[in-house]
Amino acid sequence: MVPFLFLCEYAKLINYMNQSTWKQGGIFIWLIVSIFGISACTDTLESSEIVYDNDFSNLDLAGFENGKLFVFQNDTISGFYHNDEVSLKLENLPSHNMLKITTEILVHDSWDGNPDNVGGPDYWFFGVDNKEVFRTTFSNTPCESTYCVMQSYPNTYFRQNNPKTGAVQTNLPGLCLFGALPNYTTRYSISKIIENKSSNVKIFWNSDLTSANSPDPVCDESWSLSRVTVEVLNVK
Repeated sequence: MVPFLFLCEYAKLINYMNQSTWKQGGIFIWLIVSIFGISACTDTLESSEIVYDNDFSNLDLAGFENGKLFVFQNDTISGFYHNDEVSLKLENLPSHNMLKITTEILVHDSWDGNPDNVGGPDYWFFGVDNKEVFRTTFSNTPCESTYCVMQSYPNTYFRQNNPKTGAVQTNLPGLCLFGALPNYTTRYSISKIIENKSSNVKIFWNSDLTSANSPDPVCDESWSLSRVTVEVLNVK
């Protein structure tokens, strides 16, 4: 058996603190965990199996709803999307009690991150079986010393991070509005582990993009899936 540092209740507390302000309560929790040790709530990964892995290079959209393919930078990907849900149904999964879902997304053109105005906030989110798992914002706006449009990722909304924080690739050209310019498509790889025991699951991805100041919102900002990997875990 392989040690698996899931950190049970501690992980839930950290997730809460990621969504809250780190003040005295967070420091107190950290001290308690440090004093009593986190080994007591260390879980063990007993088995894992990749049950789905798709980079769309084989033009495979089996199980997808609203799936569509196009070529971007010589790679076939699923997209592009603007405030429309795409989902994947997986059936007859092996016995498990956790799911690890890794989504590689491409964020195209003029995402405006956190600001609450005519151009934002620009949310992206995903979930499982009608329950939202993760919601964040992205910003593709150049960050200058006098002006910087912040995003929440890699945290959930609302946190203030610099544009493109946590990205795995930042130098791709835009898709539509900024298709002739570099650095306007950003690649992220997002992994989340959730409790799940169902043999059939539906994973969904969507966005809530604000483009009130654009005559063509879809061209203004969109996103695509470049890879989806699902792993079933048995953790004790």
